[in-house]
Amino acid sequence: MRSKLQQAGLVFTGLCAGVLISLNFSANADKNSALAPLPVEELRNLADVFNAIKQGYVEPVEDKKLITHAISGMLSNLDPHSAYLDAEAFKELQVGTQGEFGGLGIEVGSEDGYVKVISPIEDTPAFRAGIKAGDLIIKLDDVSVKGMSLNDAVKKMRGKPKTSIVLTIARKGETKPITVTLVREVIKVQSVKSKIVEPGYGYVRVVQFQEQTAASLVQHLEKIVKQGDLKGLVLDLRNDPGGLLHGAVGVSAAFLPPKALVVSTDGRTEDAKRKYLAVPEDYLRGVRDDYMRNVPASIKTVPMVVLVNGGSASASEIVAGALQDHKRAVVMGTQSFGKGSVQTIIPLNSNSAIKLTTARYFTPNGRSIQAKGIVPDILVEETPNGASRERLREADLERHLSNGKEPEAPRGDAAPVAPRKDVPPKGKDREKDKDKDKPKDEADESKPPFEIAGKDDYQLAQAVNLLKGLQILQNSGK
Repeated sequence: MRSKLQQAGLVFTGLCAGVLISLNFSANADKNSALAPLPVEELRNLADVFNAIKQGYVEPVEDKKLITHAISGMLSNLDPHSAYLDAEAFKELQVGTQGEFGGLGIEVGSEDGYVKVISPIEDTPAFRAGIKAGDLIIKLDDVSVKGMSLNDAVKKMRGKPKTSIVLTIARKGETKPITVTLVREVIKVQSVKSKIVEPGYGYVRVVQFQEQTAASLVQHLEKIVKQGDLKGLVLDLRNDPGGLLHGAVGVSAAFLPPKALVVSTDGRTEDAKRKYLAVPEDYLRGVRDDYMRNVPASIKTVPMVVLVNGGSASASEIVAGALQDHKRAVVMGTQSFGKGSVQTIIPLNSNSAIKLTTARYFTPNGRSIQAKGIVPDILVEETPNGASRERLREADLERHLSNGKEPEAPRGDAAPVAPRKDVPPKGKDREKDKDKDKPKDEADESKPPFEIAGKDDYQLAQAVNLLKGLQILQNSGK
């Protein structure tokens, strides 16, 4: 038996070596790179474990399942965003970028073996049920997610519309788990929304960066300009979890001069070292017509405020950072999420793929977004009394990638930002607020769910006030 086990181990080691050589050759094709030596001892250990499971586990396990779990484990232990995508997950990823899929509407990550909510997507079952950023999902129906891969958890949450699933959630500040029953829907994410807040002041919100986001943004900008003389514009990126890189480049290009640097990436391979400019080659993908030609001329110069918060991540941070570095807009709100890493989708055989972190993002001035985020020019909390809901950030995730350039902000806290003098005062009756003596978390929990762009949106009101002030200064300087 032992000799058979050793023989099988050698065969499996050879198989692993062959696979690694194949993958390494594929990754380095046409780059004239030398192949790295294979870790023979480690491969032998992997083979020994594989065979021990095959021979001694209490129940038979398929080879495919063991190898898939090994691949998944390799990737999930690198950082929170690298993952193995089986055929179904790979297909769902492709469908999701088109803005429509069946599920609950939650952006999730993993932590301590559980699924952690990064952000609920607006107008979805999860959002309406009050699921919050930072919630830990500990059970899906009656199945514990402890030890379940993020890919498997996402697969279980998605499904046919009108079917239900029970989520058991652990929430900070709650002594008992919270049980919520959600009914799956076809999640159609309208990536761009707009309106006129007040005469002369436009508002555009980017909910998520998808294939058609930049083209849709241009249409909304045209619509706003047609409604009258535009004195100021608010670009709202709050709670935007990101999405496609070329979508972020396109949105930035709508407001920046042609050929302006939007973002750069840096990684170990030559492909990962790139600069993305406000040019058609970098924001068009599979589209012949350059929709950016339709951007009204006034959009390039109108005073702008960009709103961000702890739910603004990845692509939304690219846009905020680009407009901030080029001094095209004032960034207002609270510190963003800090996901400044690039994930490359590498297709494998059998219609599966891996999502691998391959680079870091840098703003035009060379600032790393990773685990730090975008610090607003003007710090404005969600409420007049200076309170904001506690949010999960990249720096709070286990095994997050380091910044690479700057020291990280303290976990869970935004870097201190001095309010500018031109921020309107917060009102003299602040001391009369009945919640002023409550801890911030307690005061927040007593309030209804925050509605972005609603009548009580304090940050939006402050953005419009700032634009009015900038308009006055601009007129007085003429």
